Amino acid sequence: MAENELLVTARAWLDAEPDDDIRIELDELIASAEAGDDVELADRFAGRLQFGTAGLRAAVAAGPMRMNRLVVRQAAAGIGQWLLDSVPDAADRGVVIARDARRKSDVFAVDTARVLAAMGIKAMLHPGLTPTPVLAWSITGLKAAAGVVVTASHNPPADNGYKVFLDTGSQIVNPIDNEIAARIDRFDPLTVELAAEDHPLIRWLDTSWDEAYLADIPAVRLHPEVPGVPIAYTAMHGVGGEMIAAAFTVAGFDVPLVVAEQQEPDGTFPTISFPNPEEPGAMDLLLAVAELNGVAVALANDPDADRLGAAIPDTRAGSSAGEHTWRKLSGDEIGWLFADHILRHTEGDDRLVVTTLVSSSLLARMAEAHGVHSAETFTGFKWIGKIATERAALGQRLIFGYEQALGYLVVGRPLDKDGISAAVLMAEIAAVAAADGVTIQDRLDAIAAQYGRYETAELSVRMPPTDGAAWVRRIEAEPPTTVGGVAVESVSSYPEANLVRLVLDGGTRLQIRPSGTEPKVKLYGEAVDLDPAELDRLLHALAVEQSRSARPA
Repeated sequence: MAENELLVTARAWLDAEPDDDIRIELDELIASAEAGDDVELADRFAGRLQFGTAGLRAAVAAGPMRMNRLVVRQAAAGIGQWLLDSVPDAADRGVVIARDARRKSDVFAVDTARVLAAMGIKAMLHPGLTPTPVLAWSITGLKAAAGVVVTASHNPPADNGYKVFLDTGSQIVNPIDNEIAARIDRFDPLTVELAAEDHPLIRWLDTSWDEAYLADIPAVRLHPEVPGVPIAYTAMHGVGGEMIAAAFTVAGFDVPLVVAEQQEPDGTFPTISFPNPEEPGAMDLLLAVAELNGVAVALANDPDADRLGAAIPDTRAGSSAGEHTWRKLSGDEIGWLFADHILRHTEGDDRLVVTTLVSSSLLARMAEAHGVHSAETFTGFKWIGKIATERAALGQRLIFGYEQALGYLVVGRPLDKDGISAAVLMAEIAAVAAADGVTIQDRLDAIAAQYGRYETAELSVRMPPTDGAAWVRRIEAEPPTTVGGVAVESVSSYPEANLVRLVLDGGTRLQIRPSGTEPKVKLYGEAVDLDPAELDRLLHALAVEQSRSARPA
């Protein structure tokens, strides 16, 4: 974009911007560009924030490449148009809208309702702050045409985002995301029509949907007669704290011991730089509470409460008898615990379990041992919801789905990950283990004794998204014959997931794909009864060898 064109476009955005703080920021960027430094302004106007299968997600700031009210209005208009074009009775069935505690989530949610109402579509707003699982659950209860939640989930504090759900309570998948994106392009973000906030098509829900969600929580338990054990919990400054307390109560458990500094929703995340239970250090305050109080397991939700992290006492690492450290469980370890518990305490040859390509293959072996159906699908929980819907037509009943990025579905509704119901079931797993005189680590050891000790590892390499996609394509076109000196036995491509899988001599599985939300390539390793250090070596060898081959001669 030429400088004059850039300034004209930016000034038009400034005239349309409704928020003073964003106006001040944009005005300063324009002034810098007028003084000769237009790098940042050009970046903000280099295109449009792309709507994908994760919806929208970016830092809250000025310009079409960031999250702000003009971008949200344009997205809402595109979603509304897709609904009118594609979903029967969408206007009457309406859209359910919820939000978290991040910056501007409140105005993003209300603006979405105002745009939809101006298009003749009923908009139903959850009051206050709402966990994403409650929003997803309420879509089917209200028989709505779709749902929207304003959240950036576990992204850094400066971000906000926008997730879209289908009427099944599962997130949108391809090609629907592309269809919505095409309709978003039809709208000028500066001129999207808004209804008044008191428009008759805008309805504020009461808290009865929270109560209805909680009424289903006791069904999560498979052994409700077993008394609970002490649990520690953190909401990570997100919206899960109050709902977790209520969910544990209705499930017959004591309310968990909480990290007080992180219990209340706070979109600035004052005690944590990256509110993701997977990140190093993110659960440190939780582990301190767990250690001080001698609990059986420590649990963490991400800020919108759709993911669940966990940590357990690790007596094996103790320096002396009676002492222990705590270790975070991997996403797969949590998945194995859920699968073991659910498969051992449910019945029916119609049962179905589902996981993703980059999650552990152990779930399929566990399913086979219990005589139930299993499926593997693309990365992202939305695909698990899609498989569950498709298999239901074949008479198969989803009893468990998970992805290794801490996403778990332990009940049949909604068809999306739910960190609240998962926390309740993990509390039961700890309680049943204690009643049996064992620990959660003992449960993991028993799984390893039955199926072999599965080892998993992950590695991320920072690079632009286009470079990451090219990396995968290069491996597909010219697969390596060895990795780290170990022969490659087979190569499989999954174009829909932008993923390639290598199986090495001895069965070690290495996978690589570009991240869908961050500028990096992600590598995944899995092996059975292999030294974890050797698995890490092979994963790093794949990264190094492929990075070297990517460099020009």
